[in-house]
Amino acid sequence: MKKHYVFLLLALISIGVFAQNGNIRGIIADENGITVPGANVVIEELKKGSISDFDGSFILVNIPEGTYNLLIKYLGYADFKQEVIVTNGKTSTLNVTLKSNNTELDEVEVTGYSLGSQARALNTQKNKQNITNIVSTDQIGKFPDANIGDAVKRIPGITMQVDQGEARNIIIRGLSPQLNSVTLNGSRIPSAEGDNRNVQMDLIPADMIQTVEVNKAVTPDMDADALGGSVNLITKTSPQGFRLSATAGSGVNYITDKRILNGSFLLGDRSKNGKFGYMLSASFNDNDFGSDNVEAEWEDAFEYNAFDDEDNLEEVDVNPYAKVSEIREYLVQRIRRSFSANFDYKLNENNNIYFKSIYNWRDDRENRFRLEQEILDGEDIEPGDFTVDGNGNLTSFPIEAKRQSKGGIDNNRSKNRRLEDQRMFNFSLGGEHLANKLQIDWMASFAKASEERLNERYLEYESEYGVAFNNNTDKPLFTPLDANVAAFDIFEFGELTEENQYTEEKDFNFFTNFKLPLNIFQQEDGFLKFGVRTRLKNKNRDNDFVEYSPKTSDLDLLGGVPTRNYSDKDFLAGSQYAVGTFATPEYLGTLNLYDAAQFEAEDLPEEYLTANFDVDENVFATYAMTNQKLSDKLSVLFGVRLEHTKINSLGNELIFDEDGDYAGTNELKDENSYTNILPGLHFKYNVSDNTVLRFAWTNTLARPNYVDLVPYQEVNNEDEEIYLGNSELNPTTSMNFDVMAEHYFKSVGIISAGIFYKDIQDFVYTSQSEDTNGYEVYQPLNGDGATVFGAEFSLQRQLDFLPGFAKNFSIYLNYTYLTSNAKGIKNEDGEERNDLDLPQTAPNMFNASLGYATKKLSLRLSGNYSDAYIDEIGGRDFEDRYYDEQFFLDFNANISINKNLSLYADLNNITNQPLRYFQGVKSRTMQMEYYGRRLTFGLKYDLFKKN
Repeated sequence: MKKHYVFLLLALISIGVFAQNGNIRGIIADENGITVPGANVVIEELKKGSISDFDGSFILVNIPEGTYNLLIKYLGYADFKQEVIVTNGKTSTLNVTLKSNNTELDEVEVTGYSLGSQARALNTQKNKQNITNIVSTDQIGKFPDANIGDAVKRIPGITMQVDQGEARNIIIRGLSPQLNSVTLNGSRIPSAEGDNRNVQMDLIPADMIQTVEVNKAVTPDMDADALGGSVNLITKTSPQGFRLSATAGSGVNYITDKRILNGSFLLGDRSKNGKFGYMLSASFNDNDFGSDNVEAEWEDAFEYNAFDDEDNLEEVDVNPYAKVSEIREYLVQRIRRSFSANFDYKLNENNNIYFKSIYNWRDDRENRFRLEQEILDGEDIEPGDFTVDGNGNLTSFPIEAKRQSKGGIDNNRSKNRRLEDQRMFNFSLGGEHLANKLQIDWMASFAKASEERLNERYLEYESEYGVAFNNNTDKPLFTPLDANVAAFDIFEFGELTEENQYTEEKDFNFFTNFKLPLNIFQQEDGFLKFGVRTRLKNKNRDNDFVEYSPKTSDLDLLGGVPTRNYSDKDFLAGSQYAVGTFATPEYLGTLNLYDAAQFEAEDLPEEYLTANFDVDENVFATYAMTNQKLSDKLSVLFGVRLEHTKINSLGNELIFDEDGDYAGTNELKDENSYTNILPGLHFKYNVSDNTVLRFAWTNTLARPNYVDLVPYQEVNNEDEEIYLGNSELNPTTSMNFDVMAEHYFKSVGIISAGIFYKDIQDFVYTSQSEDTNGYEVYQPLNGDGATVFGAEFSLQRQLDFLPGFAKNFSIYLNYTYLTSNAKGIKNEDGEERNDLDLPQTAPNMFNASLGYATKKLSLRLSGNYSDAYIDEIGGRDFEDRYYDEQFFLDFNANISINKNLSLYADLNNITNQPLRYFQGVKSRTMQMEYYGRRLTFGLKYDLFKKN
């Protein structure tokens, strides 16, 4: 079989090499030397065309010898015509500079640079064969978004899960982050997350990216593991002339009144002969902030020890109550550094090579102070310890309280804080070659993501006392019945621990594509494209956990160690929440835990060994597809992709003795493999030059999370819980149908609407059941199936039809509706639940932006809304966890001082939107975390010089 493939490949290459027609190759740029993607390039005499790539390059192959008129059409720019001479067996090259329109379009003056960002994005989107959303870096700059995650959330059908107020995990069309893929210049970005495949979008600064490309209907030449969609981040490419850009700014976080520092630098140019180009960029952001957090866990059953018999407890009918209450104060500093170096070299008219690189490094320093109060177990509650009112509300009960300080060691890196050191780099080497009419492109890349948390320390003190519960489901609060009994200084030492965590994922990618002209239906511009891809991935995690017991009495009482009161009258969740007093991080960081005279160390494998794993996942893929014109207006792309996946996993099983103590570890190894055949079909119908109809039928998949594939077993005897891995999980697959209509305005804008449907099989969820010993068992399982139906609407345009100053307004609107249904999910009693949506599918998502722009001033008010959705399935509906709705409102302004220099100011989270989870019903708060507003301001400098 392999010999047949080699023979076919050689035959095709031979056809390409020995054909006698000529080719045309060129690069399109604007007046500033910035490359222009998505331009429509047409030879009028032959009605043969091409679309410029993201770096502005285009190729027309198999052109008969002669002289032709080349027409380039680009929304927002004047049509460009140029005569070109084609010689047999040679490639004609040209550099094209598009001139800005500078004409009156409905009484609005349109200039090339002012429309550059929007025009680039919409032209690329318009000329794509598949359903795609494109956002350019300049368009991102219109919104006050520091990282690429905050920018992506403004694209139709996308919402983000936040971490400490920053957009981190991407949800596309309601499908959870692990069901989507994120690539960098077409190469997969590895994930530093320990237990999932999520790519941390907040790790990448927005100003390092040139274009964001969201493919909602993937083609056979793309990776198939994009069940919701694929996000491709394209870094900035070499300009066609000198470019220098810099940003310097500062700001303040209102929650802590701490400063923000940010800056960026970009330098690019091309040699005089046009062969060598480079782009160097760097970005820095130092953000000192925090969050105010309240959490609760709810219960609807209550029992107590009425007869002094722990095995015969008395039940009392009560309304749902908070059995756990937590007040948390976070102090966080995040420093991001990002560096990129991209080079390209033109060997000759037919051969180019390039090198692209990016290095992202984020330090996340955190102190957390947590007051946790949890109702005592039923056997420890006696008559008279609790009260129930006439409405069945549990109004008071005894609790165990814990005051915990979280920090790190005292050195120049940790600074007495928990330091999470996240790094991601990607190095890519590739080439583009033309052997007469055969186009070849290839790329090899190596990427690595890591997360290291060294010397993470926790110091905890404990006490017991009675509390009154306010029975407010929205703002639950425990208040000590006797403040003297609950005084912080009499809290007794509970535990002192230090842990180290390290997770890394390494990715090696190689692909090569071949493209030949092929016209089956007697129309021009058809092609056959085929290729192969290999992705070799390893992910491993290595954690440890040590508990330290003091040998002296110095730590016996919280009142006997250095403390600080972290209560804040301006606590954003409400002034009624007073977190109180804790051991200081400086004291915790300077403890010499390694001095055997002061502390006795005990390694606790049961706390970390089941989290350690090593997984190899190798994917081998091949595909073939063709794009054909059925008429002047209708084209079709169809093909098939084959992916073979091989997985080897290594995990740990803990062994306990009869007393429940750790007795040893078994290494568990397993392997799995599967093959997926994934056909795809895309129709595109050009109703007119500016109106497009699209239809797509695609098949995609999502591989299970690594930690779910590890054959581990963890038994928690104290909580009577068992956690199991499942190396036999099947990948989730989906058959997808999409219909989309788009109309592009001449003044550079779009109105679009579409519907989509996904038929999903073998989605993964965490099953919760009870074994014969009464232990709760948690294990990832495949559900039977799920369906997702949705609709999208988008509108963006200049309001140029309005009179006077109103014509300077612009709007950006998009709305997505989703409905879903999941089958095969069982409750803790083994009964199938029929009341569930597919987890993490938000029913409604909405973006709205109103802008006002003149030559000197730009103002924009932006809103982002996502509806509530089920986030985690419990053993029954009472225990289901929901991610609550969110509405973010941001404002930014930009004033042009001159052609190159501008002043900007951004105000984020005007609504002080919290992250909120609720349990079972919307009124029952599980978590509410507030971040406050953020103001940033600074200067931007941009210099262009066309060679």
